[in-house]
Amino acid sequence: MSKLKNVVAVDWRAKKDKIFFFFKDSNTYTKFVIDGNGVPDGYPAPIRFGNWHDFHMHAKNLRFGFTTTNFQREDRFGLDQDFLWLFYDDGGTPMVCTYYQDEDKVIGNSRIADSIWHMILPYFDRIVAGTWWQNSTPPHLSFRFLMNDGNSLFLKWYPPSTKSDGDWAHKVTLQPITNKTWPGLEPYKDRIITAAQNDRTLADSYYYIFLTGNEYITYNIQQNKVEYGPYKVSDSTWPGLLRD
Repeated sequence: MSKLKNVVAVDWRAKKDKIFFFFKDSNTYTKFVIDGNGVPDGYPAPIRFGNWHDFHMHAKNLRFGFTTTNFQREDRFGLDQDFLWLFYDDGGTPMVCTYYQDEDKVIGNSRIADSIWHMILPYFDRIVAGTWWQNSTPPHLSFRFLMNDGNSLFLKWYPPSTKSDGDWAHKVTLQPITNKTWPGLEPYKDRIITAAQNDRTLADSYYYIFLTGNEYITYNIQQNKVEYGPYKVSDSTWPGLLRD
């Protein structure tokens, strides 16, 4: 494929860190291995039950997704659990699939209205990307979403003071993409297609934001600013990603 279009990128943190790209027009996907800086042989591959299990039938309607580790309700699975949250449309109903990376399986599909993500429902049709925003304290309570209308959402959870207090409180803030909220990104706010995080262990984490025109920007999460770009997506910058 010579151009990135109608594509959704999501991060994956179990074992080796990866970014998966879902190409919705062809119902195929590509696996980009971060520490190998490239796509292995055999990709892009058809999306089937054999590789995406019960989610495969919804992949064409995927809108955005991201990974969390040890977040909220996940502690029942043990330590260091990685979950991929896949947000999609099912016949006009906004849905979310919870994909357990450590066992490579779907553990549930829910209407967003009935899920822990219900607060983003009014903005669902405008969101093109989201990520766990790990530059705050505590880091596991913050998320940011990029939208297709020049705006973004900032979601923050506040845990109950005791386990008997019930649901976590939350705050959702609608923010225009400006040089104050997303330093360096404002000139490109109307060109955003998708985005995915590279959760770097010994350095600042990067948020790769893909734009129309086969370009991308690298955003530094800890420093909250554009690190570099836009650069062209090519076989030099993203080896194997544009492979047919």
